[in-house]
Amino acid sequence: MNRYCFTLRVLAEHLGEYRRHHEAVWPEMQQALRETGWRNYSLFLRPDGLLIGYVESLLGFDELQAAMGAREVNARWQAEMARFFDSSEGTPDTGLQLVPMVFHLDARPPADD
Repeated sequence: MNRYCFTLRVLAEHLGEYRRHHEAVWPEMQQALRETGWRNYSLFLRPDGLLIGYVESLLGFDELQAAMGAREVNARWQAEMARFFDSSEGTPDTGLQLVPMVFHLDARPPADD
């Protein structure tokens, strides 16, 4: 299973509204995420607007994004979410920054050579 972490920045003036939208994510958006391989998907939002996302998938991250990018519901959701982010970073689904994993408790240690 691949694990991915990413960050984005929500504009400070939209934090409350962004949270409210995520209390009621459209069922068809949730279904599309499940169908395209997004597992254990979580978003965390700090008071300063730093958004941290985590997802697990059997797919590579580019494949994961492409699978969602092909869904019509994703285009509608991204259009709805775009106003919450700085547009200089691109759309929410393309402006994210991957964070490399440096430790996982259950990962096996490297084999001795």
